[in-house]
Amino acid sequence: MPLLEISIIPIGKDSTSFSSDVTKVVRKIKEKELKYELTPTSTVVEGDIDQLWEVAKEMHDEAISSTGSERIVTNISIDHRTDKQMDMDHQINTVQNSLK
Repeated sequence: MPLLEISIIPIGKDSTSFSSDVTKVVRKIKEKELKYELTPTSTVVEGDIDQLWEVAKEMHDEAISSTGSERIVTNISIDHRTDKQMDMDHQINTVQNSLK
């Protein structure tokens, strides 16, 4: 299953904090009931490719409409493996097992 890593950075706000903005855009993932993992600097979402493109666009649009920023930088990375099944848990477990 493809994985989307996304970070959305509002620029030009009165405050350097934007955790409330992150909360607003992560709600878009929850509304779609997609599996996700929040990290300190980005969010990773698991789903089919069409779902991932759609939620990325919705998150970006939400950031533009709700953050009060005049500029939004959205960085996305999609890991889409077609030769075998993959998911977030498998990726994490593979690395953790290698560390033992």
